[in-house]
Amino acid sequence: MATNGYKTKDFGVPVKRYCQTLRLKDDAELIRKYREAHDREHFWDEIKQGIKSVGILEMEIYILDNTLFMIVDAPLDFDWDTAMARLATLPRQQEWEDYVASFQDCAAGASSGEKWRMMERMFHLYE
Repeated sequence: MATNGYKTKDFGVPVKRYCQTLRLKDDAELIRKYREAHDREHFWDEIKQGIKSVGILEMEIYILDNTLFMIVDAPLDFDWDTAMARLATLPRQQEWEDYVASFQDCAAGASSGEKWRMMERMFHLYE
């Protein structure tokens, strides 16, 4: 656990942020395997390249027990729906979605958009 926080990137351009949540199946071994699937050694390069190719600048996933929280940073002109539709067509993306679905608490065959639920920002210190 990083009680010192996590350094964020400066992209040199204004960005916007999307936050989503998803639950994993409440099984310690499945959670271990899900974490492993996302480590540097096991994360599929095609998926990483696909994420970047649709315009996403950064993607982070945080975990607490079996709850995931994902942060996606993108340029201000980024269109979520268009990017996700394109991402779904890229090499190995459906294979990846099917694979990680075995760890996720979701309906069989659910799309990424159906599994990950967009969160609403309810507080911002500087607004």
